[in-house]
Amino acid sequence: MITVHYLNESRAQRILWLLEELAVPYTVVSYQREKTRFAPAELKQVHPLGKSPVIEDGAVKLSESGAIVDYLISTYGNGRLSPPPGTPERQAYAEWLHYAEGSAMLPLLLNMYVARLGDKGADLHPRIESEIKNHLDYFAGELGDRAFLVGDQLTGADILMGFVCEVARAMGKLAAYPTLSAYLDRLHARDAWKRALERSGPYKLGA
Repeated sequence: MITVHYLNESRAQRILWLLEELAVPYTVVSYQREKTRFAPAELKQVHPLGKSPVIEDGAVKLSESGAIVDYLISTYGNGRLSPPPGTPERQAYAEWLHYAEGSAMLPLLLNMYVARLGDKGADLHPRIESEIKNHLDYFAGELGDRAFLVGDQLTGADILMGFVCEVARAMGKLAAYPTLSAYLDRLHARDAWKRALERSGPYKLGA
């Protein structure tokens, strides 16, 4: 059975969601953030980086959300949650998998960390805000009025990009993008998402 090393209020939530979508049995080992909002030292015993999510599946141990999503869908998807290989949709899907963590999250993370500097970070905020807008504009433009990012069904791309929307909403950045707000609401309305919340307990980014 798959084990998910789960840190509260983190990217690990979407791994539980994906496993619920795939109907794959799993167990959860939970960790709570410190008062500093950093991960606890116990996660260092799971992976040298001390980060979450990490999954264990027999002899396989994986960190990095994109790699985990790719592995779970490739191993357990049976053709679900990803477009067929060799299609233009599969190429777009692969790009979104890398984009979610490789580009989209960077300005949001910078915004979070620089905010902790108070006035000392003031000079950086205009550039960070510009980059957040740049990426949310791109995301909204590519989504358009479609229900999902690639094709007409949920894929791993939505699993990963949903977290980008969650962070943007927690920072008050999503209200200017009604299509992205509606997209996130659709994702959160899925039964698998609700089941993942039952497994994880309270989930409120920025709390």
